[in-house]
Amino acid sequence: MTVSFNQIPSALRLPLCYVEFDNSGALTATPVMEWRVLILGAAEPDCQGPLMTPTLVTSADQAARLWGQGSMIASMFRAAKRQGGLLETWGLAVPDPEAAIAATGGVTVSGACSRAGLISLYIGGERVRVVAQPGEEPATIVGRLAQAINANGELPVRAQVRADMPGSILLTCRWKGATGNDIDLRVNYASDDELPRGLMVACEAMSGGAGAPEMAEVIAALGDTWWKALASPWLAKAERDLLEEGLDTQFGPLRQQECQVFGSFRGTLAEASAFGNAGNSELVSVMALGASPSSPWDMAAAYALTAATSLADDPARPLQTLELTGIKAPAREDRWNMEERNILLFDGRATYMVASDDTVQIEREVTMYQKNTWGMDDPSYLDVQTPATLGYWRYAVRSRITQKFPRCKLADDGTRYGAGQAVVTPSVIRAELVALHAELEEKGLLENAEAFKAGLVVERNKDDRNRLDVVATPDLVNQFRIFAMQTRFIL
Repeated sequence: MTVSFNQIPSALRLPLCYVEFDNSGALTATPVMEWRVLILGAAEPDCQGPLMTPTLVTSADQAARLWGQGSMIASMFRAAKRQGGLLETWGLAVPDPEAAIAATGGVTVSGACSRAGLISLYIGGERVRVVAQPGEEPATIVGRLAQAINANGELPVRAQVRADMPGSILLTCRWKGATGNDIDLRVNYASDDELPRGLMVACEAMSGGAGAPEMAEVIAALGDTWWKALASPWLAKAERDLLEEGLDTQFGPLRQQECQVFGSFRGTLAEASAFGNAGNSELVSVMALGASPSSPWDMAAAYALTAATSLADDPARPLQTLELTGIKAPAREDRWNMEERNILLFDGRATYMVASDDTVQIEREVTMYQKNTWGMDDPSYLDVQTPATLGYWRYAVRSRITQKFPRCKLADDGTRYGAGQAVVTPSVIRAELVALHAELEEKGLLENAEAFKAGLVVERNKDDRNRLDVVATPDLVNQFRIFAMQTRFIL
């Protein structure tokens, strides 16, 4: 008998026709890799949804019902869902840390209104407008402003008129922690915004927020699910170190579940550069937010969904020019110039550009990886496409080998086994890897097939004859980032 059956035994004498099915040869194309995106964010204290439990979320309204309309995580889902796409998106709502303080800020109205007009206040990039009438006292105007803020349940703050400060309101973040300090407060952002004549409005920046969730508990709550992309608002050094430790374990050869984290950071050029230089992970990409009115967590969610949607379709294709819908551009005078953005890209920070219509677009999606083990500059994991493409290559290899050779015997090349036997040799596996490389080259993910074939080593382990050892050198396709031309003209 030369055929290796899976279910039909050889010791069978009962007469009948027996037919079994074997799907080991059914895979004739490279597999589709499923991407799951997980959004981490703070919930409102009195929410009804599950906490520290990954929950499938299909709409921004669902996130608001679960964790509070004005919660951080609901805002992140509103930003994420504006990017479109059909990726499976989950949320992990995190409660306020016990030892945490909510950030506070303020708005003060002064002067005397001499002509009716509108006050346009922006909180985290969202506009709140109220009318001011001639002759009204500032206390009356701020009372109306406080009512308008509290009536908008999606805003990240609650407002309270200050009894001891006429014409002033206190703004308190809906959740506790240092993240609340990054809520942007400003007046007159849009080109048509103009204060009523005679009035002055001053914003007191959000501050005083302190504390962050225990990242070890957040990581434990991720469970064993394979999250391909993760949006996190908590990427300070201490939290990021713990997160990267977990990511590295998953990325390794035993777990083989790579997950890429997308975040954002608000700060000056010096602060953003220092933040980038304090990290070195190929699995973390943090967008430099700068002076955008939008909140860092909204940018993180928009960046994560935009990146994941593109990488799931083609892990090697660059993200440049993809729009981050809903993210507001800084005022023209506050935008980083080319030199400053180039500095950020050398300091492990992803950057965006602002189009002529003021839409925000990804400029370059670099990771935080900059140095090798010896502290030398190393661009091997510069762009997010590298770990994404490597992850797909590994997934394709695993799918092909486990699908086609699930219960095979291993023999040396030249062994004269029957054609129907479930036996593989090093040359069979080698041929399969060469064929897989050709398929991925056709998909535009790899290049230089002949070099791959020449460098491919497949051999039986000398100490364990049940094991094949392989050295493969796939040449990952690169991204078209820069076009440089010198024009030597002639008169």
